[in-house]
Amino acid sequence: MSERSLSAIVLAAGQGTRMRSARPKPLHMLCGRPLLRYVLDALDECDVDRAVVVVGYAADLVTKKLQETPGPVPLEFVEQRVQAGTGDAVAVGLTGIPEDDVDALDQDDGDVLVLPGDTPLIQSATLAGLVLEHRLSGAACTLLTARMDDPDGYGRIVRDRDGRVRRIVEHREANDAELAIDEINTGIYVFRRGLLAPALRRITPDNSQSELYITDVIEVLAEAGHQVVALVVDDPDETQGVNDRAQLAEAEAELRYRTNQRWMREGVTMVDPSATYIDAGVTLAPDVTLFQGTVLQGTTTVGAGSDIGPYTRLVDTRVGERAEVTESVAHHATVGDDAVVGPYAVLEPGAQVPSGGRTGPFYTSGTT
Repeated sequence: MSERSLSAIVLAAGQGTRMRSARPKPLHMLCGRPLLRYVLDALDECDVDRAVVVVGYAADLVTKKLQETPGPVPLEFVEQRVQAGTGDAVAVGLTGIPEDDVDALDQDDGDVLVLPGDTPLIQSATLAGLVLEHRLSGAACTLLTARMDDPDGYGRIVRDRDGRVRRIVEHREANDAELAIDEINTGIYVFRRGLLAPALRRITPDNSQSELYITDVIEVLAEAGHQVVALVVDDPDETQGVNDRAQLAEAEAELRYRTNQRWMREGVTMVDPSATYIDAGVTLAPDVTLFQGTVLQGTTTVGAGSDIGPYTRLVDTRVGERAEVTESVAHHATVGDDAVVGPYAVLEPGAQVPSGGRTGPFYTSGTT
């Protein structure tokens, strides 16, 4: 297996009109973090040299927000000024990968992982497995596919009699036989870079949307005699995109489930995990107990042995060890060790409850 360089292109230029929001889709929040950040963090296990984010709608806002919270992978941003399709977006993305990273005369010049920016449930291990399969097979392209009972709306994977991938047909372009195929395209690919750019130049906008489809590159490569490999994902739900508010809520529910499971494995007790909400930036110590209706947001931290809830919301608040916070709300506040807060207390920004202190059913506006 060759050790080629690996770059990523993340497609995040769309407005997300079905979200019906002035906020660009990549910046809609899931568990306290922008949707796009989950996709970028999923690249961590792939040894990606850089990730090029293709922005478009509200490009400056998306770029600024992502730069405020740098992750493990270095980011570059390029703008797709005209939304001319996924094929055009990938071509724009390639401009963000410097030519001096590779030898343009060598077809072993590196690999490019391409994925949509609206799949927050994708797991790092899944992407790493796709890259590994690509390199073991020596394929020109390896695409991640899924088997679905109801593939309506998805592009279908068309194979020949020997099972080799020949092309991807979009749902709206498919005939009856192709619509019967249950293997669908997830929009996640790994390409040999030296073959991707020439193939992109050969696709045309000859389709119902008059756009350049990245999916057409598969047929270009297959017809040129290059090997195209498909890896079927174990859990199709990982690859689901977020296109509207209902899908946003479904993704958040799954991410909250993963978060709660992780904290319980690390020694946190949750009386009712289904009614406990923890943002991605929250930190909990072992032996914390969270009662039903607890909502912990932002950068809240809770020390060992503390009891939080029921029906308590803490935002960017620090709680010490062995404290009790019951039926209360706090924003940017501090609760000391062994303190008792509530019931029915409200801690405004800057409020401090000292170690061993108590608050009752009144409004706390400063140091108690």
